[in-house]
Amino acid sequence: MAISEQELRAAEERMQAQREAGYAVSARYDRRSSRIVIGLNTDVQVAIPARKIEGLSEASEEELSEIEISATGLGLHWPKLDADVYVPGLLQGIFGSKRWMASQLGAAGGKVRSATKTAAARENGRKGGRPRKIAAN
Repeated sequence: MAISEQELRAAEERMQAQREAGYAVSARYDRRSSRIVIGLNTDVQVAIPARKIEGLSEASEEELSEIEISATGLGLHWPKLDADVYVPGLLQGIFGSKRWMASQLGAAGGKVRSATKTAAARENGRKGGRPRKIAAN
């Protein structure tokens, strides 16, 4: 599959537009806070908990401490983990694939405790709890 000059120029223009929003000039793992700290060309620093990022959530401190920045500054790579993240995605709150993000949100949502949930559970308990499932024939 050959790439035309026009497609190459279009891709370079998209990359440049992404870089204008900010790109990484430094990246490190902060052991005290267990966060990935990314320094941007805009003099802004962003710190994200490593456990929130797909591919990094189960990594050791040693594995997290070695970070490479892509030539464009739009990507971070952990060679010991063979993990990559897209900096513009991180800045938009996208910490992994759609499937992974959904699993994280689902797990967090299932743990949420609220006064409404507690009251509903108590009321349900007074009525005898959850209804029994009826076996299908």
